[in-house]
Amino acid sequence: MALILKAKEAAELVYSEIALRVEEWKKNGKQPSLATLLVEGDPASAYYARSKQKIAEKLGISFQLHTFANDVSEEELKRVIAALNEDEDVHGIMLELPLPAHLSAAAIEACIAPAKDIDGVTPSNKLAVYTGNDTGLYPATPQACIGLLKHYGYKLEGRNVALVGRGQTVGLPLFHLLQREHATVTVCHSRTPDLAAQLKHAEIAIVAVGKPDMITKDMVHPGLIIIDAGINELADGSITGDAASDLSDAAAAVSPVPGGVGTLTTAILFRNLMKAMDIQTSMKGDA
Repeated sequence: MALILKAKEAAELVYSEIALRVEEWKKNGKQPSLATLLVEGDPASAYYARSKQKIAEKLGISFQLHTFANDVSEEELKRVIAALNEDEDVHGIMLELPLPAHLSAAAIEACIAPAKDIDGVTPSNKLAVYTGNDTGLYPATPQACIGLLKHYGYKLEGRNVALVGRGQTVGLPLFHLLQREHATVTVCHSRTPDLAAQLKHAEIAIVAVGKPDMITKDMVHPGLIIIDAGINELADGSITGDAASDLSDAAAAVSPVPGGVGTLTTAILFRNLMKAMDIQTSMKGDA
């Protein structure tokens, strides 16, 4: 049977560190604060926003939820972001996705101040991932994939990693983070002719495509460690990953969905908030 790589313990360790940092900030006269923008229309986004609010309250972090009607204009969202950028009492800004078709996520995200961009979506933070600039804020899901492996003692240096997916949100930044861990990375995608052949030679597979059953039982081997970063909503409303549900007796280890990468991703978002506050404090010191 495969080891099930649940993230609850890893996330709790991160939250413990954050709680200590929050107390330190408060002792120094700063109340950590996160602002989230939510456009109505997607129940999953609303659920995630409320979940973040509950976690923030537990950690002692101030949480602003800015909710907008489904027909909100791009200009209105940009106006609110500009105001949050200027507000020194707000330290992190997030835009919940997906957005309605008439809105450009890339254009709106680009307006977030890089030092407050805890999801690592602005152009300068994307560049920081590629260059290795440690003063940038990296996207949380790629960090969670690596963090989950490390929590369970899996080393990446010198390991053969099959990265399935090359999207802007997870796959592409994760490729660069894996490179800095000195892994040997093969990037697989929709034009890879024989995915099973690539997985056969891999020791670790990380899948982030957004397609249920992308990785099936006949494609894996008993020594393979699978990190599933996919999130897919099925017709019955349940959530599943990109890996088939019957891999527990076919691989060495599998991260579950839900309860795996996503659980740790949320914790890392709040850790990014602490780093954002460090960056902002440093910027004031340099001014």
